[in-house]
Amino acid sequence: MIRSPAPASVAAALIALGVAAAPALAAVERVEVIERVPFASGAHFAQAGAYEKIRGIAHFALDPEAHANARIVDLTHAPRDSRGRVTFASEFVLLRPVRAQGSTLIYDVNNRGSIAMLGQVNGRSPANNDPTTVADAGDGFLMRHGFTLLFSAWTWDVGAQSPFARPLILAPPIAKGSHAAEIIGPVQNEFIVDEPVQIASYAGLRGLTYEPATTDDPSAVLTERARPEDPRRPVAREKWRFIRSEPGGGPGRVRLEEGFKPGTIYELTYVAKDPYVTAAGLAGIRDLLAWFRDHSFEDAPPPQRVLIFGISQSARVIGRMLHDGLDLDEDGRLAFDGAYMEVPGGGGSAGFNSRFVQPTRHPSMLEEHDYPSDEFPFTSTPTRDPVTKQTESTLDRAADARGRLPKLIVANTSTEYWNRDASLITTSPDGKDDVAPAANVRIYAFMGAQHYVGRSRSREPYVNCVCTTDHYLPMRALILALDRWTGSGEAPPASSYPLLSDGTLITVASYNAAFPHNVGLSPPEQNLSEPRLDFGPGFRKDGVPSRVPPRHGPSYETRVPAPDADGNDRGGVRLVELQVPLGTHTGWNGRAPETGFAWATARWDGSFAPFARTEAERRAAGDPRPSLEERYRTRDDFIAKVRKAAGQQIAEGFLLPEDQERAVSESVGLYDRILAHDPNDRGCGYLFAQ
Repeated sequence: MIRSPAPASVAAALIALGVAAAPALAAVERVEVIERVPFASGAHFAQAGAYEKIRGIAHFALDPEAHANARIVDLTHAPRDSRGRVTFASEFVLLRPVRAQGSTLIYDVNNRGSIAMLGQVNGRSPANNDPTTVADAGDGFLMRHGFTLLFSAWTWDVGAQSPFARPLILAPPIAKGSHAAEIIGPVQNEFIVDEPVQIASYAGLRGLTYEPATTDDPSAVLTERARPEDPRRPVAREKWRFIRSEPGGGPGRVRLEEGFKPGTIYELTYVAKDPYVTAAGLAGIRDLLAWFRDHSFEDAPPPQRVLIFGISQSARVIGRMLHDGLDLDEDGRLAFDGAYMEVPGGGGSAGFNSRFVQPTRHPSMLEEHDYPSDEFPFTSTPTRDPVTKQTESTLDRAADARGRLPKLIVANTSTEYWNRDASLITTSPDGKDDVAPAANVRIYAFMGAQHYVGRSRSREPYVNCVCTTDHYLPMRALILALDRWTGSGEAPPASSYPLLSDGTLITVASYNAAFPHNVGLSPPEQNLSEPRLDFGPGFRKDGVPSRVPPRHGPSYETRVPAPDADGNDRGGVRLVELQVPLGTHTGWNGRAPETGFAWATARWDGSFAPFARTEAERRAAGDPRPSLEERYRTRDDFIAKVRKAAGQQIAEGFLLPEDQERAVSESVGLYDRILAHDPNDRGCGYLFAQ
């Protein structure tokens, strides 16, 4: 282990530890350990035994001239040390078995500074983002299976949190002009409010933004419009002003004399300074994984395999790393053997790597259409964009010198088809042809599920109760499948997603025509079809925008899963809840009229509408869907059908035997609560166990 300050050179310290000297271009120069303690008070997790927590700081030195770093925007403009390297540091947290020999390391790309994997996979997000107790381990799934878990900082735009929280926040290098001159450029900030207010933050979701280079910039422009495609209407400069940032280092704010109102999209544009080299954080992920891949660490050998995992924004980070070849270290070697990308939507081939980029922002039906998030290419095998005439794939730069690629699992829910361009990762950009994934890629669509498992007991701020489908269970099975795939070579389940060719992937108009009527749900009139964005000449090559806001080109053509007679999505991975349904699960939900955007869909949430309990109730309501009474003769009949469906999911590789009873009990619990619920009660609390 190399501690700081090192008593000798890095190479000498490594030799003293009996470890081969790192390659000449290794970008992690040293690692400090600042805390090493038993995790969960030494609790044992099945055969993996006890775990420990190690908190440390990794120190990076990137070579701006290295081929592996050539696509990092503004890295050549970052200050260099005497050796010509760009230096920065990142805090990291490691959870590993005390007996770590033979362990697979999984790196969790944090989401806006917060550990994400434990919440969705183990069922419990650690208190204060600091995994410490048995409770922080949730049900201990990842620990029981012996994984080493690594978390580190990669982004800067993380808003202030509670005083006890420990978010992982990076301080990346700042780009400078010649002779250390400030670099300035235009920055755009789009925001909405949920209720009338005079003061609003203009940063992205739980995030920060670049602030004006000039205090209360008199040349800044505030505009308003009702829909993303509407013309912008400037607000007179004398009617609004910048005010001090929120306490505790929060984002900047703006005050409007007449007040901000729901139903309006506001946009604030001004000149900012000192752009961060944001993609240095992505290189930091790469190099930290490469370091752990090659080095013994605190009495344990290197892991047998290195995997990377990301949810939503974090999954898009992985997509951008692959797109830019940042899965390859400075020696051109794969930094990770496999990746699991959960709910990335269109995949993330944009964002995270341009001047003045704001990583937290991304488009939805309503918001932030002008931020680079997803752009061509979308597919892992080459396709041609009929507008730009380019032919590319997302993996064109991802292979090492021997042509090896990491194994990839990409999983979306129905919501990403409606709200995040998900169909584009398996179709041509014009939406006319299916495109099969590359041999190293598996793509899955969890039908009838929303972006995260629903838990809201209220309809507000949406029209319908949220979707209840639990897609976290197949995630667990697929994580283990990825580990086997990268280890023994055992292939995971075949890709499963809706297809144009078999009619399970269709237009929104066709969806609306096929969706059953009078079931308590009204489908949206559109899904997200993200426009091609033109940030000015040279942006695609050098990542420096000259046109902000960008000019809109033709939109990509996106499609949605086709519904069956019950309104449940066809194709893809139909989980237990859709094989033995209790109602209609959709990937969309409408915004309530009082939000001012009743035409738009919810950003992450789907809908659920139960079947009528009895035939009499069904006929009285005019519901075309067969009732629970007609579908399932008795409660025992329902349980038998659920258990059979769960067994089939196990056979297909989307459910683990250890999770079968959880899948059964979740469905049976909802069955019981629906039967006990008064259908005249519009509340949603009955959907979830106490």
